[in-house]
Amino acid sequence: MFLPATRREMEKRGWHDLDVILVSGDAYIDSPFIGTAVIGRMLEAAGYRVGVIAQPDPSSGADITRLGEPRLFWGISGGSVDSLVANRTASGKRRRRDDYTPGGWNNRRPDRALLVYANLIRAHFRDTVPLVLGGIEASLRRIAHYDYWENRIRRSVLVDARADYLLYGMADYSVVALADRLAAGTSPFDLPGLCFLAHTPPGEGLLLPSFQEVRDDPRALTEMFMTFYRENDPVRGRILVQRQDSRHLVQNPPWPTLSTEELDRIHGLAYTRDLHPLDARQGRVRALETIRFAIPTHRGCYGECNFCAIAVHQGRTVSWRSTDSILAEARVLSRHPAFRGVISDLGGPTANMYGIECARKRTRGACPHRRCLYPRICPSLPIDHRPQMELLDRVRALPGVRRVFVASGLRYDMILADGKNGEAYLRRLLRHHVSGQLKVAPEHCEEHVLACMGKPGRESLLRFRKMFVRLCRETGQRLFLTYYIIAAHPGCRRKDMERLRRFALSRLKVLPRQVQIFTPTPSTISTLIYWTGRDPESGRLCFVERSFRGREDQKRVLRAASSGGAAGRSSGGRGSRANRSGRSRNRG
Repeated sequence: MFLPATRREMEKRGWHDLDVILVSGDAYIDSPFIGTAVIGRMLEAAGYRVGVIAQPDPSSGADITRLGEPRLFWGISGGSVDSLVANRTASGKRRRRDDYTPGGWNNRRPDRALLVYANLIRAHFRDTVPLVLGGIEASLRRIAHYDYWENRIRRSVLVDARADYLLYGMADYSVVALADRLAAGTSPFDLPGLCFLAHTPPGEGLLLPSFQEVRDDPRALTEMFMTFYRENDPVRGRILVQRQDSRHLVQNPPWPTLSTEELDRIHGLAYTRDLHPLDARQGRVRALETIRFAIPTHRGCYGECNFCAIAVHQGRTVSWRSTDSILAEARVLSRHPAFRGVISDLGGPTANMYGIECARKRTRGACPHRRCLYPRICPSLPIDHRPQMELLDRVRALPGVRRVFVASGLRYDMILADGKNGEAYLRRLLRHHVSGQLKVAPEHCEEHVLACMGKPGRESLLRFRKMFVRLCRETGQRLFLTYYIIAAHPGCRRKDMERLRRFALSRLKVLPRQVQIFTPTPSTISTLIYWTGRDPESGRLCFVERSFRGREDQKRVLRAASSGGAAGRSSGGRGSRANRSGRSRNRG
């Protein structure tokens, strides 16, 4: 049964009012992959009456008023993707399609959805209960940040939306704690994972450069962001304070990294894994096809690629579910009437981080000036792919399960570093868990560009490709490598893309087609470099291509037809064949 999205559904449950109403920029998909669904199910499990309003029409009060006014708070999310990223390409053009909207047309998610929905609520409910922001758009815009679409520094979205609270990160447990505090009439201001505004900053807080300072001085922005980034740790993170206007933004340390038992509880809730009928009547939602029969195994990522927001949103510490929990979910999927025996993905932000983490992080936190995988893999990281191999074997052996795919990203440098089980893991993937092509993301080949990205050098890619080709030949399989590339990342000039083209044709034997232009999204190190033009660690100047024409031109270097007819895939067998779809991955 779905959470109520209509008054009639409330009445069927015997509810005359709700404790919490969740407002989302996505259609209502009830799945453990969708933040609004997880938050709603967690609150429901805690005994709260929860309703969902998906993609309300900002020009009318019909949608936002249909469930009435909640007793405790409004929970507002822009959806699974930042609304500006969902609506605009890297070149500023309006996107026509939206995978999270019924019918697939991008016609229901407003730009700056958090601001629009907050204003919509206030327009129809004067002096209402608290407005609580959440989701990735709130999480990444919770502090003063560079906004690519306006090309300026903006204040915290909590200030601009005139909301009461902001829960950052995944917020599945912090939202229940907030509801408990509000229901009891006690102060929530000490909750981990919470941001709020105060006229007087707390005495124990670490004072960051103010909004006015970071708006006017790139050096102040660098100081602010790097402190913000390093303090984003649930073990050693401190309270951060930033003056925004006449008030101070206060960010409490992150919610503690979830235990295996806590993750298991989230995924054991009663999701329907379907689209709510109110949305289904308006057309299919493509995202549902991708996630309906996929299983998330863990969360967090210590890869810390500079262009990726996962470290700021989910955290740098990986936590994973138990084998029993994952098997139980697979059995639930196998009983779904639409299931055809194929689990489309068993993975996480980086699939082969399952069961692999540094023990010191749980007690001492992430190293403030050292990364787990870059520039080289930390010797303290116990890389062993055996747990995931055993998990894949057990899921694949379940009755009714024909195939189990690993479609999430892989860190091939971790496979190479696992001298005991790395090759066996790759062999297992190729034999049982890859459908035609294995996707890897080297992003570039030039060492100075890779350094700006925080990615491993080209030699690890070539070593991995050599292992891949050898294993395919040994097993007689005709599989392919597909390479994802970023054009116009800070540090990259047109001549670097030309060198990448030559490298791909000569060493990879393909011309990659999965190419996207770097999009400066809030709260990433790459975006900081884009705005300041400097490497934040060394202070060295860094070239940045800012013109739309120049950025598109870099992408076209790899899109031009090759003289040898090379394609977007690298064959693991003899020769290669063309892949002409050339569809780019949207990393958000």
